[in-house]
Amino acid sequence: MTEQIDHKKRPNGAVTLDSNGAGDYNMTNDVKSLPTAFEAHEEEDTGVESKDEEEEFEAATSYVDVFTIGGYVTLQLFGYLRDFLRRWKVEKSLVAQESEDNVGFAPLYSNWEDFYTRNVYIRIRDCWNRPICSVPGATIKLLERSTPNYGWDFHMTGETIECINMGSYNYLGFAEKFGTCAEDAVAAIDKYGVAGCSPRDDIGTQTVHLELEALVARFVGCEAAVTFGMGFATNSANIPALVDKHCAVLSDSLNHSSIVTGVRLSGAFVKTYKHNDMADMENKLKELVLAGHPRTRRPFKKVLIIVEGVYSMEGSICKLREIIALKKKYKAYLFLDEAHSIGALGPHGRGVVDYFGLDPKDVDIMMGTFTKSFGSAGGYIAGSRDLIDYLKNASGGMIYASAMPAAVAQQIVTSMTIIMGEDGTDEGIRRIRQLAENTRYFRSELKKRGFIIYGHKDSPVVPLLLYYPTKIATFGRFMLQRGIAVVVVGFPATPVKLGRARFCLSAAHTKEMLDKVLQATDEVGDILNIKYSRRYGPNAAVKKDSPSVVNARKNS
Repeated sequence: MTEQIDHKKRPNGAVTLDSNGAGDYNMTNDVKSLPTAFEAHEEEDTGVESKDEEEEFEAATSYVDVFTIGGYVTLQLFGYLRDFLRRWKVEKSLVAQESEDNVGFAPLYSNWEDFYTRNVYIRIRDCWNRPICSVPGATIKLLERSTPNYGWDFHMTGETIECINMGSYNYLGFAEKFGTCAEDAVAAIDKYGVAGCSPRDDIGTQTVHLELEALVARFVGCEAAVTFGMGFATNSANIPALVDKHCAVLSDSLNHSSIVTGVRLSGAFVKTYKHNDMADMENKLKELVLAGHPRTRRPFKKVLIIVEGVYSMEGSICKLREIIALKKKYKAYLFLDEAHSIGALGPHGRGVVDYFGLDPKDVDIMMGTFTKSFGSAGGYIAGSRDLIDYLKNASGGMIYASAMPAAVAQQIVTSMTIIMGEDGTDEGIRRIRQLAENTRYFRSELKKRGFIIYGHKDSPVVPLLLYYPTKIATFGRFMLQRGIAVVVVGFPATPVKLGRARFCLSAAHTKEMLDKVLQATDEVGDILNIKYSRRYGPNAAVKKDSPSVVNARKNS
């Protein structure tokens, strides 16, 4: 788009974005000037050179699919049987009951949601919502709980369990209660108090907010940035300010719930494409541009592509180079969510743009959160100055939401300064490299043991496929017994057949910690028989460097 574009708010609430409006920061030469972040770790020869192709999504054998579905069917059948026995008082009912005062009221949940909650989720919910009583660092303390009625109620035993923390998004290890970040955050409370008690648009903007926004813009290579107190709301409150019912959104099928919520609130026409499938993306994008709205056939005022840098359930990385090429070809705009990639990817920790050595000016809207790599809370949007000025006046997150607490903002300022090396040390680069080394080591070791691991080799999010509903809960419990805190995920957060555990790597993890986690995972894997991989480990059907495996990687 070369024509002059008006950034003022349209009557319908939309804003036109300038795809060439970002700052003049040039990252390409800067990337070449530093050694790679991964040279400390000896890599395996995968036979694949492109970073876009260094990820895998190995499928289990068909019998695993059959028995996984069978497991859910069995749970459902026994659930109906127990409901029948409870109704006729053959079995004592320990589940929640509808109050007699509510007879005739519309139900809060559908029959299926109610059934699934009572007969599946409640029985295994001890694996989630575990209260913690420490800093979520490399180790974490959990409060021990017991339940007398299959998960309907929990009682604290008064004991704590110290675990290696593989569940928190503490990628660079800045979740600390000692050190420069903590000291600066405490000093910010002394100066500004605990909270601003006002939206940013009123009298909630503090000097630390302005300092943070200038630093974020410089860090990501954009003209300007605006920050918000909540990461989820950074998407859900700002996407409606960018598109409306006269616009179209092309969204990756695995985009985060915050993106889905924001797009729904916007009223824009939405089309999804298969995850990271560039051919399907181009077909859908071409259809939106050429055919217009499917009902009126009128052209859309704008088409906005929304992708994530790192996908938090798959561990995959977006194919940003190809996405930018398609965006330019079809004159669309690009919204990049770097919630899990900012700080965690790239030789300078500047996210997926840095990782691929691309120009930030090619991304119209750069979004990210501070809850992962910076050990804090909130989120940001960066881009052209006109875009940011518009959002400051149109975003519900600026007009109505309370301002980010000063201590939270100061934590981000200090940690980001360390990452950029502006504290006079190399601590930031050391942490970035340590995370990269830990990620590759942990992923490769899990594969050697025969587990199916999803995602990109450089993604600090490491999904380990469990499949069976019963094994999801058992894996979480067995790992906790061995002193490992790990997140397990099942339906409806994942497809029915793809239940998994999710490990999150941190620069704070030592090799000894990772080896202990690997040993525990190996033991539990043998007990539960979850080493399904046919490419790696003792059950490998073919050598990992054979042409069939290389082709499978390219086509996965």
